[in-house]
Amino acid sequence: MNLYTRTGDQGKTSIIGGRVDKDDLRVEAYGTIDEANSFVGQAMTLLADAKFKDIYNELEKIQHELFDCGGDLAMATEKYPYKTTLDMVDFLEGRIDAYVKEAPELERFILPGGSPASAVIHLARTVTRRAERCTVTLQKQVEINTAVLKYLNRLSDYFFAIARVINFRLGVSDVEYERSALVFKTTTRKKEND
Repeated sequence: MNLYTRTGDQGKTSIIGGRVDKDDLRVEAYGTIDEANSFVGQAMTLLADAKFKDIYNELEKIQHELFDCGGDLAMATEKYPYKTTLDMVDFLEGRIDAYVKEAPELERFILPGGSPASAVIHLARTVTRRAERCTVTLQKQVEINTAVLKYLNRLSDYFFAIARVINFRLGVSDVEYERSALVFKTTTRKKEND
């Protein structure tokens, strides 16, 4: 197999159903998703411990789903069925709810970081937000699978939730942004304990 084809030497690349400039919004969107996926892979190398088996397995699932998202955005024609579904979004929401209950109560913004694994997950989160912004811009120009946009939106929330849980399981405290107002509402957890 040849890794280089020379077909992109003039600034064009192939997408499903055609060729576009390498700075086309489609390429920017799915390329940014690929960037986020790389950070997920890096985080997984830091989460091999048994206490993170659940998160590790979910991240591997998410890596496949990010490929699905990229493939959906790379389609210039509707020749193939979309792969990204709302069931994927529902799964993320369920996991977010579970991880929010596991992590300590949150009232203020926090600084990205803590443990190395949490820091890399925050990188994946911010790149996912950029992928979401690229996808919003793309959908203004072409028809897309809207489930991709919902998935990216929820995925960044998922990354925030697991970044906090990773620190919590490691005994590392999140660092609150020192000039943050109280921005998060008290959850039902507090009410249940009253």
